[in-house]
Amino acid sequence: MALLIFACLIALAVAEPTVHFEERFEDGWEPKWVNSEHKGSEQGVFKWTAGTFYGDPEKDKGIQTSQDAHFYGISAKFDKPFSNEGKTLVIQFTVKHEQNIDCGGGYAKLFASDVNQKDLHGETPYMIMFGPDICGPGTKKVHVIFNYKGKNLLTKKDIRCKDDVYTHLYTLIVRPDNTYEVKIDNKRVEGGELESDWDFLAPKKVKDPEAKKPEDWDERETIDDPDDKKPEDWDQPEHIPDPDAKKPDDWDDEMDGEWEPPMVDNPEYKGEWKPKQISNPAYKGKWVHPEIDNPGYSPDEYLYRYTDIGAIGFDLWQVKSGTIFDNIIITDDESQAEKVGDETWGVTKDAEKKMKEEQDEEERKKREAEEAEKKDDESEDEDEPEEPEYEEEFQDDEDAAEEAETHDEL
Repeated sequence: MALLIFACLIALAVAEPTVHFEERFEDGWEPKWVNSEHKGSEQGVFKWTAGTFYGDPEKDKGIQTSQDAHFYGISAKFDKPFSNEGKTLVIQFTVKHEQNIDCGGGYAKLFASDVNQKDLHGETPYMIMFGPDICGPGTKKVHVIFNYKGKNLLTKKDIRCKDDVYTHLYTLIVRPDNTYEVKIDNKRVEGGELESDWDFLAPKKVKDPEAKKPEDWDERETIDDPDDKKPEDWDQPEHIPDPDAKKPDDWDDEMDGEWEPPMVDNPEYKGEWKPKQISNPAYKGKWVHPEIDNPGYSPDEYLYRYTDIGAIGFDLWQVKSGTIFDNIIITDDESQAEKVGDETWGVTKDAEKKMKEEQDEEERKKREAEEAEKKDDESEDEDEPEEPEYEEEFQDDEDAAEEAETHDEL
């Protein structure tokens, strides 16, 4: 019995999720975070706020970019650096582009424990970059970038991000079987194998350099019918002189030159003749270049692994500021991350949307009232009769009387 109890305790200890880092930006968050001083005044300032609309004025507080056309750099180190070898790695946080962002990043980066936080910038080496990026109508994607042997590898898949003004939950799961999953708002949007969706390794197969397509290989599915002949009356001009046109009576050949009727479309014109197509009896299909095993391919069972994960940060450029980051968790347990997402984003998302819709409705009513008032003012101006110019007439009469009086005196 004692052995059974001991085994159960061991199993519970193994199953207990590890939270490497969590940040909900509540009171006391600031000492953990270090602002980058790279390029000084070019660094934008993060402010602590829930924004202009929210589900809960306290729970929805996060760090918000506050200056347009600025770089942003801020990071926090973990209490203890860790390796994800043999374990799942989950990166999760919320992003709210309440400014209706037109161009800017909303992604997070994982760094090694020796990262220089005060000099954090775009060229600072990182391990994983994950999150939304928007720039105009052409770029609305979720970045998933892994650093492998010194190279930053972009995913081959196009993962679309959310582009509205509401808070959304972004989750990246990297598993020790070299698979991954991307979730938005706790729902899977993409996933698969690391080796397939990133260029970590050289391809397993390459084209056989010795193989050549045979010279007599015919890839034409159809050919001209050799028995099809062009009709003798086929060739007709596309345009002909207008048969109904008459030379004007006042046309002078010597002065105006030789008269020529205008050209019109020829109803007999049939276009370029082409023979009928028939199946090619010599067709062999599309030639496929044979492949062989790539001698340069070397498998790696540890594509997923990082050995010194020590910090998380936001290193961004934004044209229009206003993005709020919140509810960060780095853990090895997928269900724990999902639970945290439900406890944070899941609890306040509906109230946030309701508040925004109410604000929009109030703004709409205000705008309509202002437009109606403007129309009323314009209508009153049009209906008001013009004042007669009595003052000028009276002045003329007074001048005439004065002149008459002066005449009488004379």
